[in-house]
Amino acid sequence: MRIRSLGVIDDAVVELSPGFTAVTGETGAGKTMVVTSLGLLLGGRADPALVRIGSEKAVVEGRVTVPPGASAAVRAEEAGAELDDGALLLSRTVSAEGRSRAHLGGRSVPVGLLAELADDLVAVHGQTDQQGLLKLSRQRQALDRYAGDGVAVPLAKYGEAYRRLRAVAAELEEIVTRARERAQEADMLRYGLDEIAGVEPRAGEDAELAEEAERLGHAEALSSAATAAHSALAGNPEDPEGIDAATLVAGAHRALEAVRSHDPALAALADRIGEVGILLGDVAGELAGYADD
Repeated sequence: MRIRSLGVIDDAVVELSPGFTAVTGETGAGKTMVVTSLGLLLGGRADPALVRIGSEKAVVEGRVTVPPGASAAVRAEEAGAELDDGALLLSRTVSAEGRSRAHLGGRSVPVGLLAELADDLVAVHGQTDQQGLLKLSRQRQALDRYAGDGVAVPLAKYGEAYRRLRAVAAELEEIVTRARERAQEADMLRYGLDEIAGVEPRAGEDAELAEEAERLGHAEALSSAATAAHSALAGNPEDPEGIDAATLVAGAHRALEAVRSHDPALAALADRIGEVGILLGDVAGELAGYADD
């Protein structure tokens, strides 16, 4: 047992062996604090006045070796505690403000659970302290021992059956809990499928939507570019004197058309320029539609 900041004790370690241990010493040596620490560790009442002056809290930690299958070990495991190499770790913290916390096997537990385990771990003999025979559980244990095998054998069978029952009940609870979780997950998945079905997605629609988002994100720049390109190709109605590609190409086509009958080669070029004019007109029209869209 380790004691910190409790009464006159700053930091001390006490090792107790199986069997009978007597705590002796001079007046003021801290005997009462050792017994008080043991009481705290076993669920006793916490008094904030016991916290050492100048400290925020007092801490008592204990490591108790328990045989496998002992009632204390079984009760601790039922509460969710874990044994450390056959030892049960207990801890009790008392703050100067009066708050008290208890831990058992690495798990936070009610202080009352430590009190339940106390009878199976340690018996403190002192003035009015040894009153274990007044407890019904101790009386039953004494009667069971006196009855011998006539009670011990069925009691052992009952204990084993009870442990199996607890294990099966825990497994059943876990299965039921998992079933509820799976049902909830299935409901969520069905809801998600209904949402998807309501949208009616098509193959490749995600790519189309991504392209549309890209276009909409740059709509102003795209519109300006299409309008400027259209003006360069087909002219701007607001600037009738401006020079555009369609007008220039048309002028080139007229110049060649006037003399095409004199040279087949030039006639071929005139035809190609005519095709360029048609292509320019088509592109300009599509640019105008794009800008309007």
